[in-house]
Amino acid sequence: MSSGERTRHNTFAATPLDRCGERRADPAWLSAQRAAASARFLACDAEGRAPVRNGRLYWLDGKALAPDAPANFLGQMHGVPLFALREPLAHDALSAVTWMDLRGAASVLERTEAGLFAYARGLANWQDATRHCAYCGAALALIDGGHRASCASCGRLHFPRTDAAIIVIVEHGDACLLGRQAIWKPKQYSTLAGFVEPGEALADAVRREVREETGVEVLDCDFHSSQPWPFPASLMLGFTATAARRDIRLADGELEDARWFTAWDIAAGLRDGSLRLSTPVSISWRLIEHWLRTRAGIELGRLPRAE
Repeated sequence: MSSGERTRHNTFAATPLDRCGERRADPAWLSAQRAAASARFLACDAEGRAPVRNGRLYWLDGKALAPDAPANFLGQMHGVPLFALREPLAHDALSAVTWMDLRGAASVLERTEAGLFAYARGLANWQDATRHCAYCGAALALIDGGHRASCASCGRLHFPRTDAAIIVIVEHGDACLLGRQAIWKPKQYSTLAGFVEPGEALADAVRREVREETGVEVLDCDFHSSQPWPFPASLMLGFTATAARRDIRLADGELEDARWFTAWDIAAGLRDGSLRLSTPVSISWRLIEHWLRTRAGIELGRLPRAE
């Protein structure tokens, strides 16, 4: 399976819509999209939760909205213009829906809708954090369907921010390296992760993060897959890697513990409740799933999972 195919299986990574990026700067075209009878709008409440009904996102049509209600243009899905409202909607404005946050909805929605929700939240997160020009401090105005912010004072344009982060499953022989932070649920372990620094290649980020957190030296690494992670603005870049040796030295204080687990350690720990992994929503789960299958023929999805 290619990295592209693996990516499509990651939660939030399946958004097969046309973003129409080349058309966003045309106000007349955007207005026509919004006015189309087929246009649909995703609302969120003040906490960023979206309405879900019968396991699907609940989309509003234009008739339910004020003509000037601000909205971000997401793109077209099968010719249907999709928007995300920028102002919170009160719960009593909709009936017979469940308001769900992104993490909770990801385990309920099918992958395409989970990706659309993540896209809408990621764009809104950037807008909430980017209200003033970083150069002159003047207020910004959103343009191009919400995908650009323009400063009327100095004329600079601001673009949605994405923070690149690596996440890696490191192996040595028959074992993989997992760590845990003190704030996590009891017995929870995960693959190692960290943000890419300025001027740093991805492979160098893998080596640095693993060395900083555990003292383990990485010999080589390969790209596995990627996952949008709008909490609030990350792009997770998944890798597999090989370590030079198993000596562990917790170096930077980020981890409470780090251990080498064989495939059978993981399977036994999940069965007897002594081990908890990240949820299947995360790319960490996918990396461990891939490693267990290719190294030991174990299907992670068939093993017990602690909530």
